[in-house]
Amino acid sequence: MAINMNKEYFRSLIKTRMGERRYIHSINVADAAVRLAEKYGADADKAEIAGILHDCCKEIPKDEMLQIMTSGGIILDAVEKNSSKLWHPIAGSVYVRDTLKINDEDIINAIRYHTTGRAGMSLIEKIIFVADFIGAERNYDGVDIMRTKAFESLESAMLFGLQFTISDLAKRKMTIHSNAVHCYNDTVLFLEKEGLL
Repeated sequence: MAINMNKEYFRSLIKTRMGERRYIHSINVADAAVRLAEKYGADADKAEIAGILHDCCKEIPKDEMLQIMTSGGIILDAVEKNSSKLWHPIAGSVYVRDTLKINDEDIINAIRYHTTGRAGMSLIEKIIFVADFIGAERNYDGVDIMRTKAFESLESAMLFGLQFTISDLAKRKMTIHSNAVHCYNDTVLFLEKEGLL
């Protein structure tokens, strides 16, 4: 079945897997992802599906997340083991690959890295990372700046989001996944090269 044929199915599926608030967030992320895909020339159908599904495992029990990851051959590193907040994107990527039979690497990786980011992200991965920050229901200090940056430069928006996340984790003496650090460095190097810093 073609990817864009499944969107309504995926919407109805996630509605059964999460509360109303998370469902609204997921639909808002999908909508933001479509707008970003249209702005930056990415596949809007892929962006929408990745947005719909990005939190598909966020509200399932932790033992179920662990089971999905273990069955999918995932070995958590020390930081991941210590921070269950990092589990839902990893479990989600395995779930869409193994249960929903989505074999598109962009969608799988966009779901897997939407929380930490990573070095060398694809356009769709960057779009979902940013869309998660700017969904219509989001309301935090700096959200308006993030929304403006998102439509000026994905990488500028990513840097803003990463600065916020990394400094918040550091202030709270929490672990910072190496993927987030690599993503930050990669983004700074890109922006420097493009003369945007």
